[in-house]
Amino acid sequence: MKKYLYTFLLCFLSFQFSDAQIQEEKIDSTVIAQIRDEGMNRSQVMEILSYLTDVYGPRLSGSLGYMEAAQWARAKLESMGLQNAHLEAWGPWGRGWTLKNYSANVIGRQNFPLISYPKAWSPKVNKLTANLIYLDAKTDSAIETFKGKLKGKFVLLNEQREIIPPFEPFAARRADSNLLRLANSDGQRRGGRRFEMTPEMKQRALMNFQKMKLCLTEGAAGILTISQGDGGNVFVGAASHPQHPDSPWTSGRRIYDAKADDVIPQISVNAEHYNRLVRMIQKGEKPKLQLDLEVVFNKADSGYNIIAEIPGTDLQDEIVMIGGHFDSWHGGTGATDNTTGCSVAMEAMRILKTLDIKPRRTIRIGLWDAEEHGYLGSRGYISKHFVERGDQTSNQSEKIVYKPEGEKFSVYFNDDNGAGKFRGIYLQGNEACRPIFRVWLKRFHDLGASTITPLSTGGTDHQAFDQVGLPGFQFIQDELDYGTRTHHATMDLYDRVPAEDLKQAAIIMAAFAYNAAMRDEKIPRKPQPQASLNTRQP
Repeated sequence: MKKYLYTFLLCFLSFQFSDAQIQEEKIDSTVIAQIRDEGMNRSQVMEILSYLTDVYGPRLSGSLGYMEAAQWARAKLESMGLQNAHLEAWGPWGRGWTLKNYSANVIGRQNFPLISYPKAWSPKVNKLTANLIYLDAKTDSAIETFKGKLKGKFVLLNEQREIIPPFEPFAARRADSNLLRLANSDGQRRGGRRFEMTPEMKQRALMNFQKMKLCLTEGAAGILTISQGDGGNVFVGAASHPQHPDSPWTSGRRIYDAKADDVIPQISVNAEHYNRLVRMIQKGEKPKLQLDLEVVFNKADSGYNIIAEIPGTDLQDEIVMIGGHFDSWHGGTGATDNTTGCSVAMEAMRILKTLDIKPRRTIRIGLWDAEEHGYLGSRGYISKHFVERGDQTSNQSEKIVYKPEGEKFSVYFNDDNGAGKFRGIYLQGNEACRPIFRVWLKRFHDLGASTITPLSTGGTDHQAFDQVGLPGFQFIQDELDYGTRTHHATMDLYDRVPAEDLKQAAIIMAAFAYNAAMRDEKIPRKPQPQASLNTRQP
């Protein structure tokens, strides 16, 4: 009985302590109301989004298009009245790549345009018509039979994939049950180790490695791979070198390095069209592919982040940051990945500057380069400004030592999970922030944002901060059709973005930045991790 009584009292006192913290956390209701009014009734977020997507288009790291869009964003931030708006080099890159012209047509009994898209850093192809061949091999001995048959041909590398009619909607908002599970989580993820290969997966990866290597050594004209997804959409990323499944991802030069190994042209093909080509060849047809691929490579010694700020007053040396990644893939215009995040952060800064707030801490925006390649831009910025020493050359852990800027850093808030509105925030295991964020979110329950989960989420730039003990957070968002239709796809376009969702997100981003900048204390930190700050990751 005493044991149960003790447990009850402990829970009661913890609850009371949380309530006390809530009462102590003060916010300026008048300013929050002004932020909501400005963001809802005079928003510019969709105009920013349209310029970055419709006018400037995709922003592949290192490309000429990235630099043009970055210069526009810098000028736009400056025109808002922000200070110190500049492009800041974060570290070495190599070469950029720009698609200038592309067409692909199947020639045979029937002629038709192939729904497809070239992979980034593929070399040019000058109006070539060549036979298509299906490299249908599942064993080493089967691969041997294709030796001497691939030179000058376009090679279908993958097996067919069954297309199942979609009976579930492509787009969805987070259900209340999902948000409740997040809120009630104990912070521990369940399941096996991430990215662990089954024997079947490893065998398939080994076969793909051997197939790609054969295509390269035999002098194939190009490689065609089946796109994930279906329904006419094409998901496309970077071309790749043959990669043995047992080799570490850090081995060899990356595709964008100035002296990267040669690759042959690589094309991502819509699943239905890819399957059709395989079936045609299996039935004895001999289709050809007519391909024209014009690309431009450019030297890019460094990558660049876009930085601007609203200076603080009495605590101006302490920094609050907001942002998202600026780079995108090239199939669409990077609308939901991640022009939405950049537009939300830019609009949040516009709102705060328009209201002429005088934050105690400096509020700084960071639009990051090369997130798609391992958060390189944000990692480079952190290394330059916030971290004095960390292990940069191996996987061994080393205690992080902060620079003076790092000691005075308060918090970073990130937006990069598609176009959906904010539903709450991931704590990244930082329970000390729960009572703070609970008060902040209370003002936005009517806009659908109320969930706080102890869980961590990854895959974007807040993780670069969190991994070195700097408070970094990502908002919980409605997924909409991010995973099914837009993420790294040719359909990642302006029209997939609901305006009201972006308005809501920008308001909450602005409010969180303002509240963090006005507190008496910086945002609490987790115990310092024994972590590595690797600025070059795959």
